[in-house]
Amino acid sequence: MMDKNLNSDYIFNNALETGVRAVCILVVNLSNKFDLQQLLALDHIVVHTGDVENAPPSLHPNIVQRSGELLVRRPLVENGLALMESKRLIEKVITPDGFYYCATELAYAFIESLTNEYIKALVQRAQWAVKMYKDYGDRLFSEIFNSAFDRWRDEFQMAEMSITIND
Repeated sequence: MMDKNLNSDYIFNNALETGVRAVCILVVNLSNKFDLQQLLALDHIVVHTGDVENAPPSLHPNIVQRSGELLVRRPLVENGLALMESKRLIEKVITPDGFYYCATELAYAFIESLTNEYIKALVQRAQWAVKMYKDYGDRLFSEIFNSAFDRWRDEFQMAEMSITIND
């Protein structure tokens, strides 16, 4: 029986959800490997493609004051990666440059077996995000996150103004 207290924040941000998104990102090209920071950024971009000009619409709804989610995304993605690694869908590779994640051969079959519209949209956005990263490199991340932090700063200023006005 499903818990009545589950809300959309939990549904979209649990280990299974973030793990499936990571697998979708990694299976775009089985030779791809990304570190945790890159997967954090790609996860955000895949969910919020609408933040980028000429991109597909965002996968999840744009809610007010969502910029702060960047601060809580890391443990969610780490838990998702650990879950997918435990199911042998991804593996952690140790290189002289650090730890990277890549998809296993099982990952492709797993994603192909999921046929609902959400997964199709997720795969499409993952393909788009990985292509954008290939074209722009880390510059893509800095532009998107600088924009997100600007929105976040503005949200805090608006909230502060609201508190001052209401006092």
